[in-house]
Amino acid sequence: MTLPCDKLPALVFIILLAAGLLSDELYAQKAVKGDTVYTMEGEPVENGVVLIRDGKIEQVGPAEEITIPDGYETFQGSVVTPGLIDARTVVGLAGYYNQDHDQDQLDLTHAIQPELRAIDAYNAREELVGFLRDNGITTMHTGHAPGAVISGQTMIVKTTGRTVDDAIVDSTTALAITLGSVVRNNFDTPGTRSKGIAMFRQELIRAQEYAGRRNNEDPDRRPDRDLGLDAIVDMLEGRISALITAHRSRDIMAALRLQREFGFPLILDGGAEAYVLKDELKEAGVPVIIHPTMVRTGGDTENAAFDTAKRVSEAGIPVVFQSGYEPYVPKTRVALFEAGISAGYGMDRVEALRSLTISSAEILGIDDRTGSLAEGKDADVVIFDGDPFEYTSRPTHVFIDGTQFPAPDPVQNQ
Repeated sequence: MTLPCDKLPALVFIILLAAGLLSDELYAQKAVKGDTVYTMEGEPVENGVVLIRDGKIEQVGPAEEITIPDGYETFQGSVVTPGLIDARTVVGLAGYYNQDHDQDQLDLTHAIQPELRAIDAYNAREELVGFLRDNGITTMHTGHAPGAVISGQTMIVKTTGRTVDDAIVDSTTALAITLGSVVRNNFDTPGTRSKGIAMFRQELIRAQEYAGRRNNEDPDRRPDRDLGLDAIVDMLEGRISALITAHRSRDIMAALRLQREFGFPLILDGGAEAYVLKDELKEAGVPVIIHPTMVRTGGDTENAAFDTAKRVSEAGIPVVFQSGYEPYVPKTRVALFEAGISAGYGMDRVEALRSLTISSAEILGIDDRTGSLAEGKDADVVIFDGDPFEYTSRPTHVFIDGTQFPAPDPVQNQ
């Protein structure tokens, strides 16, 4: 039997739809309406609208100034924000089951392993990725955990995709470095703070020498390729950052000394005693990915406080939030809740929201794509049913690159 030509387009459409091959872009035109829209580009917009087209933000503004085109699917809620950013996590390397097979965040065979790539271990289908996304996290800075002098590399991903290639935003963002007593708990060497810093400094010197030889005009005099030193050279030359986990004031000071000595870009991770060194951090221009507000205090974090973010932020130091890493269950915190506690302990609420969005994007170098609701940026948008910092509020819709999560049930929507 031969079908008439005028029936073929409809038949092809049905076949592609059944096979799941139609691009989501055909359905990517959306309008998001909120009683309050926090664009993070200025003052909140009351009764605002965000138009989404082909995975990007098309227009943002008051409802009376924006005409929603025909065919746009409309979503509405109480509060609309940019997609939230978890500025430091190990989700995707550390998994939900807390078993050896899904715990790839920290290799204990050697205290210095800058060659370890987060992209090689990340599991985009890990249940914790979906858990964070359901709580409004659309972007994560994830990778190797604190606990080694250099534990490996970090990267930035969206909380979406079937594979790491689907999720990737930046494949190599920083080297994860730890200063403090936690390292001695994991390795025989270093056994003291000074030994750990000496080992790190020696690697930096080796990398400087390696970089000089690597650029030799005579190919025969160039060194053999060293993946670890390549990564450290990238850090020394500013292509990636040093993400140094340090909590005690003396360890933070050591990180600042190393930064002055070698000139690498520095992001302080943790900073439980950062409030002791506000002047020094501000002078150095070093941002802080603050410890989870509700961290269990003990050891290096014994002086962590609920109002650390408030005190450091009010000193003019960029502060952002993280879920972090702790070796017990539950296997991840939610950065939104950590920020909410800081807001409850006096941090300006809009500043706390900025810390989860545009401030994190700026520190991580992805503010050209995400972190705020602005024309041309990725359509990462969250709708809340109330104040995001109220514990009873929940995201009702999460959009990543314009795609709704969880995906609507096609049967229920017929």
